[in-house]
Amino acid sequence: MFDEFIAQIDGKWHDAFIKLMVTIEENLPPGFEKSLDRNMMAYSVPLAAYPKGYHVTPNTPLPFLAIAPQKRHLALYHMGIYGEPELLAWFQEAYAKAVPTKLNLGKSCIRWTSTKHIPYELIGELCKKMTAEQWIEIYERGIAR
Repeated sequence: MFDEFIAQIDGKWHDAFIKLMVTIEENLPPGFEKSLDRNMMAYSVPLAAYPKGYHVTPNTPLPFLAIAPQKRHLALYHMGIYGEPELLAWFQEAYAKAVPTKLNLGKSCIRWTSTKHIPYELIGELCKKMTAEQWIEIYERGIAR
């Protein structure tokens, strides 16, 4: 299933996608589960660890991180930078120091229109900064508002 998905990725993004996926998997703390979701490689907190699941789509794992090859960019969705202002501030500052191009960032979406300046080491650091348990706590605080 994963191999078929990776095989169909456009050549422009293929190698960078694989390198990003490997970086994530080597650095993401235990407790997240890999799956395919809406044409993205997703890493979520499984229902076995968080039975409440994602409130928007009941009975589905709690999303945390995903990578998606789009037509015009490669995207990394990281819910931790959306839910934790201190983590976002750290990432923005570290990105500015590590990458010569401007950060293209939505609420949780980091976009690269070129594979030339993807900061794999920084993405690895970002992955290490939040456990599944910490993400659940942040998520619970956010939906309680």
